[in-house]
Amino acid sequence: MAKNIQSLERAAAMLRLLAGGERRLGLSDIASSLGLAKGTAHGILRTLQAEGFVEQEAASGRYQLGAELLRLGNSYLDVHELRARALVWTDDLARSSGESVHLGVLHQQGVLIVHHVFRPDDSRQVLEVGAMQPLHSTALGKVLSAYDPVAHSEVLEIEREPFTPRTTTALGEFESLLDMTRAKGWAADVEETWEGVASVAAPIHDRRRMPVGAVAVTGAVERLCPGGELRPELVAAVRDCARAVSRDLGAGRF
Repeated sequence: MAKNIQSLERAAAMLRLLAGGERRLGLSDIASSLGLAKGTAHGILRTLQAEGFVEQEAASGRYQLGAELLRLGNSYLDVHELRARALVWTDDLARSSGESVHLGVLHQQGVLIVHHVFRPDDSRQVLEVGAMQPLHSTALGKVLSAYDPVAHSEVLEIEREPFTPRTTTALGEFESLLDMTRAKGWAADVEETWEGVASVAAPIHDRRRMPVGAVAVTGAVERLCPGGELRPELVAAVRDCARAVSRDLGAGRF
């Protein structure tokens, strides 16, 4: 029988310790509780911190669970329950808007498409479930970056590639864009990722009011932005869809 890896067992024990009781613990408390030398405990904590599983409070030096662990804990919801709860609402959104609808979650410094409803016409379309979209330029990515702390950290670390002349890449300008997204409650991508394509997205929250995904309508820029402006009824429909899915996930009213 293969032996367990001791360092992984110790790391798992630390995470369980931080998940219960006082939740914020100092190095000495963690080491003594697990019967480890301080140096050993510190090395494991440093590794967990680097991976985002543990955070250290600057003022007290105490440790607590990190945002990355929370994201992993929500992964089942993101991929399964989120999609199941969104099926009816995204179908309704596609019918009412006449455009394709995408449901996306944060994954590996990008947006993973977990559900795609085709535009309700006879045109030839390609299923995009499993496809990745960039965080910094798409409407889905901007919404996730604005509301999800992990996505926000990741989008600041990556190279924000200028896909078109309209792509926002400068840090200060991009942060202002995220502030505007939080203030409005939605984000747009008008030819910032693909020429001739526009989209609008809104965030979806779970019962803990944590952002778990985003929903977007995507289509030709001339249909979504007649006269150069996004159709306000389309923005309202996307936000209503996001709220409906959030309510079904237990988030209540936003």
